[in-house]
Amino acid sequence: MSIKFKKLNNSIVKCKSCPRLIEFSKKISVKKRKQNMKETYWAKPVTGFGDINAKLLIVGLAPAAHGGTRTGRAFTGDKSGDFLFNCLFKANISNRSTSTHIDDGLKLNKTYITNILKCVPPEDKPLKNELINCSTFFKNELILLKNLKVIIALGKVSFDNCIEFYKKNYHFDKKLIFIHGVKYLLPDNKILIPSYHPSPRNVNRKIINTQKMVSLLKKAKKII
Repeated sequence: MSIKFKKLNNSIVKCKSCPRLIEFSKKISVKKRKQNMKETYWAKPVTGFGDINAKLLIVGLAPAAHGGTRTGRAFTGDKSGDFLFNCLFKANISNRSTSTHIDDGLKLNKTYITNILKCVPPEDKPLKNELINCSTFFKNELILLKNLKVIIALGKVSFDNCIEFYKKNYHFDKKLIFIHGVKYLLPDNKILIPSYHPSPRNVNRKIINTQKMVSLLKKAKKII
């Protein structure tokens, strides 16, 4: 990893700009789930991870309470991540079909994964000022990912916040609608593709399935 990326990730981990989120992360690390009682939770802001020469960026909203907030890596150790990494493996983007802990040997091919918000918010509902505070980190990730061509936004909230970011940082006033798999051209010539979030609820309701997600990932690979 480059020195600039290391500095960015260090600043993310040390960030205490949102007291509500820091307090909530610590609370989760004390009130653990039964199956994780013997584990030490990460309980800090969670950085992005993957290939710093990535052409594809996958963006979620925030780390899960007992996923990324526990393991220290986005989409790692929760059911959404289980579904996502199985699909990434089938699309030949990851070298493993599972993501269980930070040292499990997982590697991503030309892909980087991050969240709009680096800390888990109560009830998965971030406040506006929290999103604003974290937007600087997202901006720096985009700057450092110099080869980036495609952004996949997982879920409508992530999609909306990606658009909000571009409206604030570019001359961009187009109204984009969340439609799974549609390609939108951004003002910096990147392609934004919204995707249904791979949450257990969406999977159980068959809003998203493995075939649909793998198909979207392969569409992104063709672009890059």
